[in-house]
Amino acid sequence: MNFIKKINLKTLLFCLLTFIIGWQLGHRDLNLQWQNYQPKVTFQNQAPSLDKNIDFKLFWQTWNLLTKEYVDKKALDPQKMYYGAIQGMVSALGDPYTVFLPPEAQKSTKEELGGSFEGVGIQLGFDKDKRLVVIAPLKGTPADKAGIKPGDLILKIDQKDTTGMSLPEAVSLIRGKKSSQVALQIYHDGDKKPIDLSLTRDTIIVKSVEYSQKTTPSGKNIAYIKLSRFGEKTNSEWDQAISDALSKAPDGVILDLRNNPGGFLDGAVFIGSEFISSGDIVLQQGADGNKVEYKVNRVGRLTKLPLVVLINKGSASASEIVAGAIQDYKRGQLVGDQSFGKGTIQEAQELPEDTGIHITTAKWLTPNGRWIHNIGLTPDVAISLGDDTTKDNQLEKALSLLDS
Repeated sequence: MNFIKKINLKTLLFCLLTFIIGWQLGHRDLNLQWQNYQPKVTFQNQAPSLDKNIDFKLFWQTWNLLTKEYVDKKALDPQKMYYGAIQGMVSALGDPYTVFLPPEAQKSTKEELGGSFEGVGIQLGFDKDKRLVVIAPLKGTPADKAGIKPGDLILKIDQKDTTGMSLPEAVSLIRGKKSSQVALQIYHDGDKKPIDLSLTRDTIIVKSVEYSQKTTPSGKNIAYIKLSRFGEKTNSEWDQAISDALSKAPDGVILDLRNNPGGFLDGAVFIGSEFISSGDIVLQQGADGNKVEYKVNRVGRLTKLPLVVLINKGSASASEIVAGAIQDYKRGQLVGDQSFGKGTIQEAQELPEDTGIHITTAKWLTPNGRWIHNIGLTPDVAISLGDDTTKDNQLEKALSLLDS
């Protein structure tokens, strides 16, 4: 009996001591819960598809160190860290046009190609020094009204330095709800110092094609076609514009590709086929050096009419494909400024979780084999727009050429 009592007493003391220690540790654990916070991660598809041995020990050491030591525990968003890791992997290639798109960036890209989004109306890219640059402001948008021009450098967005910033990040910062403000620090080529602008975001409706009639000094009827991008609705809008133009029996055509940042490759082939009767529109050259020919794919309705194409440093990518083919075949004259010089092709792929990726898969060459990346197309007739905003020197030159 005394033995049983002694055991019970020892057991009671042991249980009490265990409870006290457990309570203290539990209490301490509550106090350190955020300090030692580590996101719960489920692993799937862990094996790399490449024939390489990849040790992820350093990655997880860094992940664990951040989650344990970083002062602001609320900033430890596992999803953002996960996307950030993927963005870092992609950006390590050093190609500003190969980008991973988190859900918001993927949505913005689709909206823009679809023809409507909320922002200030700037098409962005990178110059040869990989600095964030304006390819083109869209006509009538807040950016256009503020005087932003093709080739302007964007140094800061809402006081955030753009050095090393990815394209999706820059787009995400500039886009936003209608009526909200965004601050941009812009450097115009030739200015002594940058300027600071505050722009009010708006709903940007992008119409790909606009048609109007122009008249030469001698009275010839000219179809003026402004092509602002190669988006989802471009082909149908183009067909309607050409039908309207041909109903007026034009004597010539002016294709205005100024400030056209590009878009879909198949759209460039479609538009080029309107003016060129046969042959290649563009050559695609892959990593293995092999070339894929994209040929005229339909019967064009404007293959015989005299043609002038307007370009400037805001003409990029798909617009350079069209202009380059027209120049190579001597189908028409290019008038204006040197074009932007984007000679690579990106393949857009949708990924899980509403994300996406744009991967540079090839170079594109003009039909004569020219690669104009970081060089641009040189116009047959070089002429600047001029400082007089009431006149369009390039358009006037195009009209005079069609008069001869």
